[in-house]
Amino acid sequence: MKIVIADPLPSSAAELLRDQGWNIDAKTGRPPEELYAALADADALIVRSATQVDAELIAKAPGLKVIARAGTGVDNVDLDAASAGGILVVNAPGANSISVAEHAFALLLASARSIAQADGLMKAGRWEKKRLMGTELRGKTLGVVGLGRIGREVVHRAHAFGMRSIAHDPFITGQIAADLDVELVELDDLCTQADFITLHVPSSGERPLFDAERLSHCKPTVRIINTARGTLIDEAALGDAIERGVVGGAGLDVYETEPPTATRVIGLPQVVATPHIAGSTREAQELVGLETASCVRDFLQTGIVRNAVNYPSLAPEELKRIQPYTMLARRLGAFLGQSSTDRVETVSIRYYGELAEGNNEMLVGATLVGFFGTMLSSNVTPINARAIASERGIEVIESRSSRPRNFTSLISLKLHTADGERWAEGAIFEHAGPRLVLLDGVTVEAPLEGTLVVIRNNDQPGVIGAVGTILGRHTINIATFALGRGPTGAVAVVKIDRNGSDNQQITDAVLDEIRAVPAVQQVAVVTV
Repeated sequence: MKIVIADPLPSSAAELLRDQGWNIDAKTGRPPEELYAALADADALIVRSATQVDAELIAKAPGLKVIARAGTGVDNVDLDAASAGGILVVNAPGANSISVAEHAFALLLASARSIAQADGLMKAGRWEKKRLMGTELRGKTLGVVGLGRIGREVVHRAHAFGMRSIAHDPFITGQIAADLDVELVELDDLCTQADFITLHVPSSGERPLFDAERLSHCKPTVRIINTARGTLIDEAALGDAIERGVVGGAGLDVYETEPPTATRVIGLPQVVATPHIAGSTREAQELVGLETASCVRDFLQTGIVRNAVNYPSLAPEELKRIQPYTMLARRLGAFLGQSSTDRVETVSIRYYGELAEGNNEMLVGATLVGFFGTMLSSNVTPINARAIASERGIEVIESRSSRPRNFTSLISLKLHTADGERWAEGAIFEHAGPRLVLLDGVTVEAPLEGTLVVIRNNDQPGVIGAVGTILGRHTINIATFALGRGPTGAVAVVKIDRNGSDNQQITDAVLDEIRAVPAVQQVAVVTV
């Protein structure tokens, strides 16, 4: 076996592979033509973030079996080209969890005791004890947004300091939280209760998770710690909130733009700032290297797949049978996951028709990818989706039915929560692609595509007109409006026309107006 290491890797990682008797070609910074030549007979390629593994590079490596990214992100790897070439792509998620958690806690402590400010004053020859009154962590409430690997490590450290921990994470079950001695709360409740807030979730999409409105709900003494994504916080709003005394301070390791082009927030004395170094420890880099090398070794030796970020191989006949339904499964999972706000305990997938036969593991993975994909920072793929569900205490149940339905094949998805069930079914329509055909027991036909406003309402006149009027007043064009009626009420699925005005945003204000319609029970926006 020949392993090409194109970017810096700890010597221990290279030795782990060299111990197998393999040819290890480790050289960093080589020009493209030299790298292409090295890959001509390579079995594996290991990179960090510097080497761009694009389609051209992959084409130069006809024998490549695995591409390993020594780190979490795989933005520098063309996953489509790798998958088309039958190449497994793996990474090393979570190997730096301890380092990031420790840095988050370092920022928390530094913020609580004004460490950076005190250090600056001392270096300037100033002795100002009265100005530097701090606060203890003991007995304070820590709000953790995101209870993944890093969030859990932060919780363990908080308990050691005698802190009470609360958390917001819709994808963690009550049992997991109880085992961690953490109380699960809604995000707004977390803001009103927490003395310290630490963020461990992916980017929240179009709008920052902590904007001016959410910051206004926090305690005036709160300190906010961010080692996750800079776009989670509106930096201008944070600066305003700190200057006005709405927020007590912050500890930041990530920023909206990196390196930061605006230094207003960083320059505030209540802010402790570091240059995105939370995962930069010798131990973390060592673990990342060893984990990456181990994945490559295990796959090449035994075919064991760990930490994969592209979908698994299937026999050609199985792939032909399953492939048309993978998009349906993913979009159905994304639709139901986003339209449900309750904490999920079980995901049930049932197949009807032709799908009731054969191995549907790829559909399970696609469903879970859709379900988790918009909420989690880790790379959720069909290969690791079940493990992520298990880690979060979510049971996945598959079933098959021979009962005749009105479709050649049908996927039924139910989310079982502490407060009830959410249920959706989908099918493939010829020339129309994936379609929603049932929602919470009500028959409704709607496209599973684009931005959708999902409304549950009492079955009475005037609702369609009221919703249409509200959207029209906000210059939001309706592409399709699907309505279904049943014994429990009506459901509407409104597809927004993204080809119209650039200002067609479904804001919270728009949703609040729809909720104010007397017959409306629930409304949500989903993107599939």
